[in-house]
Parts: sequence; structure tokens; C-alpha cells
Amino acid sequence: MTYSDWLAAASISEQVGDLRPDYRCVLVTATGLTPGPSDDVSEALLAGAEGEARAAIGDGKAEDLPHIAAWREAFRAFGAKPQRTRNSAEALLRRVEDGLPRINRLADAYNAVSIRLATPLGGENLRAYSGPLRLVRATGEEDFGTLASGAETIEHPEPGEVVWRDDVGVTCRRWNWRQCYRTRLEHDTVDAVFIGDVLDVEPGDSDARAEQVRDALLEALRLVGPDATLEARVLSAR
Repeated sequence: MTYSDWLAAASISEQVGDLRPDYRCVLVTATGLTPGPSDDVSEALLAGAEGEARAAIGDGKAEDLPHIAAWREAFRAFGAKPQRTRNSAEALLRRVEDGLPRINRLADAYNAVSIRLATPLGGENLRAYSGPLRLVRATGEEDFGTLASGAETIEHPEPGEVVWRDDVGVTCRRWNWRQCYRTRLEHDTVDAVFIGDVLDVEPGDSDARAEQVRDALLEALRLVGPDATLEARVLSAR
């Protein structure tokens, strides 16, 4: 299976679509990346996004931003407690005031898009996947590989939890809360997939918002990976 075929095979289950019909997923594959530490380009992206995020939050809190509030509602719909298990964008935005850590060019680039657009956005090692990516509601029997006290361990999602998975097991729990250890991005990753999660802020606007996230992510990736091959797709349960 080529990466283009893999991207085309990604899916969202009807059960997730029933939960949030407005949900859209932005998928971008980037192959042939050149790994490297944070540099002037990624620093400019992230510093600029931090400034925009601070201005958007103002004197309020991250959870007051409309898209973050929508994600809190979505978490409650499948039984998660958003004040304890925050979506990935909220977790980043809560750290913006003190400044986000600089990790590497790739992580800095997609974190910049995530906080600028208040959108959960994750990056994973494309080569670590086995079979197509799909978003489903868990049975509770799936394996989720993570770290506990520095050691690899297997956990299981709650029945009904919204999870990303492949043929091996869960790759991200609670929609966009915690990624698995197996598919993590590393400093030498050259082929990656990025997953952006979009909900309506105003009725019916998730399609336009997904296109905005897609275009911003493609632009950021072209800046930090000018020689990479990029492919994008926007999914819905329909």
C-alpha cells in the first residue's frame, strides 16, 4: 500500500458521525522530511503563533475560546471529563503564557498551527502504522501502548470512548487527548502524518474551518520541510 492509498483508506465510523455530525478531520501526510532541531524558521512560526494565541485568550482562559469550548462539549458526549482529560489544543494553550517548549522543526511547526487556530493537531510517525487509520468508538478491548514510570505498558480505552486506531491497536485515546508510544514522532522521523480535529463554532462552519487548518498546516510544513512531498485530505463521517 502506498502512502496515497493509505491516506485514501482512512475513515470515520458512523458511530462517531452520529455523536458529532459536524466533525471534520484534516489529514496531511509529509514524506521525505529532513529531521532537525528547532531553527530560525520554526522559531518564527511558533513565536508568532504564541503572540496570536495570547491575544485571543486575553484576560480569559483557554477553555473560553469557542473551538475549545466545543471540544469540551464533545468530550462530555462520550463520557470523558474535559477538566481532567483536556484536548491537545487546550493543553498547549494553557502553557502559552509562559511559552511553549521548542522541540524540533516539525513539532514546532504543527504546534504553531494548533495554538494559532485553537485546533487539536497531532503528528505521528507514518512508518509505524499497520493498516489504515480509522476513528471509531472503542469496545474497551483494544490495546493502547503508552509509558508508565518510564516503562512501556499496555492500557485499554473505556467502552464507547472515541479513539483513533490501526490494525495493531489504538493510536490516540479520547479523540485527541493522548497519543500512543508506538507511533510517536521522533527526532529522526522522515515520514509523518498530521491529524487535525475540527468542530463547528458557528452552525455549519466546520468545512470552511477544516480548509483553513489544512492550508495553514501545509504552509507551515512547506516552510520547515521544503523538500517534503505533502498530500492532504479532509474527512467526514459522510
